[in-house]
Amino acid sequence: MPAWHLRDYHDDDLDQAIQIWDQSRRGDEDRVFPVSEVMAAAKGGQTAVVAVVGDELVGMAVAQAHGRRGWILLVALASRWRERGIGSALLAELERRLRALGARHISALLPAGAAGTKALEKSGYGIRDDLTYYEKLEPPGTVDADVLAALGGRMLPEGLWDAMAGMEREKQVVERRVVLPLTEPALADRYGVVPPKAIILFGPPGTGKTSFAKAIASRLGWPFVELFPSRLAADTSEGLAAALREAFADLAELDSVLLFIDEVEEIAGVRSGKAVDPGHGVTNELLKLIPGFREHDARLLACATNSVRSLDPAFLRPGRFDYVLPIGPPDPAARAAIWTRYLGTVGDTVDLAQLVAASELFTPADIEFAARKGAQAAFEREIVERKGRPARTDDYMTAIGDTRPTLTAQAITEFTEDIEKYSRL
Repeated sequence: MPAWHLRDYHDDDLDQAIQIWDQSRRGDEDRVFPVSEVMAAAKGGQTAVVAVVGDELVGMAVAQAHGRRGWILLVALASRWRERGIGSALLAELERRLRALGARHISALLPAGAAGTKALEKSGYGIRDDLTYYEKLEPPGTVDADVLAALGGRMLPEGLWDAMAGMEREKQVVERRVVLPLTEPALADRYGVVPPKAIILFGPPGTGKTSFAKAIASRLGWPFVELFPSRLAADTSEGLAAALREAFADLAELDSVLLFIDEVEEIAGVRSGKAVDPGHGVTNELLKLIPGFREHDARLLACATNSVRSLDPAFLRPGRFDYVLPIGPPDPAARAAIWTRYLGTVGDTVDLAQLVAASELFTPADIEFAARKGAQAAFEREIVERKGRPARTDDYMTAIGDTRPTLTAQAITEFTEDIEKYSRL
């Protein structure tokens, strides 16, 4: 057998280290120190040593010092390299380094019979059977609270998906392609369906792209984090590319997240090809960050744009984004549903069909504005007259006439062309 030797743990050892961890576990054995905590300690500069044969990692040991006490977090060996003295050698090196840090009391807490126990016993560690181990688990997500707050994220209320009025065509596509594979991962795996990790929502302004992203996060029960490129650039003197790297690194600490970037064309627009183009480096950085984001489970990147045609072609290539989904203006049925939502109890006294026909180029946001304006007019009339009359169709028709539609015929034409050229369902 070739000789092995010890060296420091390096960040690029992570994949092999996790494989050794898996080989060292026994069934559903629950370690006191989970792999995420062990690897975070190793990456964070705590005492970590590996045994290697050539480029192959065959063993690893990690410890951390707290004053005069050192804790051994992990001793793991590749299955075919056990019983060769590697575990004892790893422990001896850990002890040497812990003593140099001032530790004089070295402890290990492992399940009975776990990998590493034989090496501990051979190295002179005694078993304490007069102790009782207590543990309290915080509710899921508690440990993420500080990171989430620092990123400006939040947990959204339940029910946002069901509360989205109208837009049934878009909801059906998003639910089938995005939501269901993420909420039913076992079933998706059985049929060979890979849950999406990144999507693009495109369409004219005000059609509800942000609302869809929030509704997806609500449906999944995942934290919602929105990155604002302009705010990132203002918060650092190192430039937007560096700010993006830092934000994505922080996101990796969350167990799950829906990351939303609105108006992504600001940082992923078509590159000029000139080295002096300030946006060139930012777009390149985002393109490099997306594959790393996709490697983690329970992650979804949702980017929204009003102008999909202005995005850099490299950004739209398959492999970065699973779906490019159009979110268009509401059709008559959707407009009727949206009007009904905002009319509330006065819906019975208003000609809904007339409002739907008059608001053809209205987005959901436009309808909400006109509905509130009509309700305000009816309220003010009642304040003056005090006759108990309900709101009338004319109140809302006047409001529609006073509302400038977000959409134009040209915007609809361009959106139709974009669907044909860019959508990927």
